[in-house]
Amino acid sequence: MTTPPLVSIIMNCYNGEKYLQESLQSIFTQTYENWELIFWDNLSSDSSKEILEKHQDRRIKYFCSKRFLNLYEARNHALKEASGKYVCFLDVDDLYEKEKIDLQVKFLEENEEFKMVYSNYFTLDEQIKKKFVKLKFNLPTGKITRKILRHYTVGIINTLLKREIFEKDKFMNKYNIIGDFDFFVRISRNIKIGCIQKPLATYRLHAKNYSKLKVKVFHDELKSWIKENEEDFNNAGYTFFYQKIYLFKLKVKILCENFF
Repeated sequence: MTTPPLVSIIMNCYNGEKYLQESLQSIFTQTYENWELIFWDNLSSDSSKEILEKHQDRRIKYFCSKRFLNLYEARNHALKEASGKYVCFLDVDDLYEKEKIDLQVKFLEENEEFKMVYSNYFTLDEQIKKKFVKLKFNLPTGKITRKILRHYTVGIINTLLKREIFEKDKFMNKYNIIGDFDFFVRISRNIKIGCIQKPLATYRLHAKNYSKLKVKVFHDELKSWIKENEEDFNNAGYTFFYQKIYLFKLKVKILCENFF
């Protein structure tokens, strides 16, 4: 019997004790069993390491950063330790559905023209303890750059990628908020992206998602990204994106002014 391909799950952690056990449990209950967990501890000062060490599982690989890194630099360091054919990401406050990895590996194994697959996902509102399907329309597949610029549907938790992608492309270390968006837009221009329409992960909404600082950083990073990429996307006929993003920037600016 052929051994199923190894999947590397990247979990970056900085003081994630509050929800970490739930996130880990969503990995341990996966129907797909040939995985390794690359746990990158970004100098946590809470009990995150102790929570992880309670699980005596040979598939867990713990790494502690020598210095504090921003999120996307930490993701790149963790990726260097991955040895799977496929890579996926789970943050310490989010969750996988039990068939997430199984269904996505099956899709990529059966559809070799795709190098990445994503899915719909749930949002869990921590305040009211209710879960909702995030995207209420048919998600795009194939060469989807134009479509995800119109409506961004790809997230870090709802994807599975061939590790070979990271031999050419990496997350941009300079970003703290929009690194996922930047990365997926870049690679979408060169590869076909597959999709499973059902929700396979859960993004948890809580107070720290919407901190004042993050809104300001998000605004500044998006402004910088637009400036760097505007000529390239205009030449490629993506002017509609900048019309849309201009309105979005105004909304973010209003939020920032209300906060500060």
